[in-house]
Amino acid sequence: MSSPGPTLHQTEVANISLTIVAVLVTSLRLCIRVRQKRLGIDDAWAALAMIFDFLLLIADCLYLQDYEDYPQNTRVALYYMVAQFFYGVVWTSKLCMMFTIVRLTIPGAFRKFLMFTVGIFGFVWALLFSQLWWICETQPSWKSQPHPQCDLGRRVAITQMITDVLADFVLIVAPFCLIYKVRLSKSQKVRILSVFSTSAITTIVSLTHAYYIVAGGGLKEVMSAVVEASMSLIVANLSVVVAFIFRISSDDDSSSTQTPIITFGGQTTRKRIAPTCIAVETTTIVLEDLSESRLRSVKTSDDDEITLNNRERKQTKEWC
Repeated sequence: MSSPGPTLHQTEVANISLTIVAVLVTSLRLCIRVRQKRLGIDDAWAALAMIFDFLLLIADCLYLQDYEDYPQNTRVALYYMVAQFFYGVVWTSKLCMMFTIVRLTIPGAFRKFLMFTVGIFGFVWALLFSQLWWICETQPSWKSQPHPQCDLGRRVAITQMITDVLADFVLIVAPFCLIYKVRLSKSQKVRILSVFSTSAITTIVSLTHAYYIVAGGGLKEVMSAVVEASMSLIVANLSVVVAFIFRISSDDDSSSTQTPIITFGGQTTRKRIAPTCIAVETTTIVLEDLSESRLRSVKTSDDDEITLNNRERKQTKEWC
């Protein structure tokens, strides 16, 4: 016995709620980057994904309404808009995450591989965009339904499963390769990898969406598509937002104590005691963005999420 599907009202509430959360998280990410004056290509993709998600909300709300007064061609057009905006949100979010990893990588073979992967992501998006038109236009009988919905079938479901799983696998594995040789504490590495590993959430949701495509569509397919789109956008922004929250937390902790700065790896900390003051020399690994043309200079005020440059810098603070 199959479980009852979501109602129309439940689908609309989930659509509005998840979209609002995704838009707020993306807006916070952009505000953080503007405040830090560190806008990049990944932020542009995040903004584009937010626009697609907002358009998906509007198209979905219109598509789910009882629009008997709408012409049939308008109903068909709304279905196509929902389907294509869904692909737009999912794949611009994945491109956003990929460019976040690229900006943290020093020029070299690995960065070239990542840029090649970016091209593959764009190709897959174009493939899915075209496949939808090809499948739906070759079986036009669905267009005459009161509530038109194309039967995408196994081919689309299999294509979505394979591409989503492979893309999320790359987005999870690539950060492991980046921080493998960086001298960070175990807790820091766990925090970094856990942020990027949240891509697994979108994999689970995408597999559920693919299952409902094969099972026959309906509101279950619409609901799973809404969840996948919004979760993809939220996950794409976590690397920036989580780092900003941890930065605020660490600043609060450091201001409430007068103990020396905790360093990550590097040389042995030396303390020099003078009659009137104490100097503490520490070694800190600074994580920063790396541009295409040159390495940016290391700054102690950098707030970026995970800057994976293993250069070290000595910083001396004196309390007199």
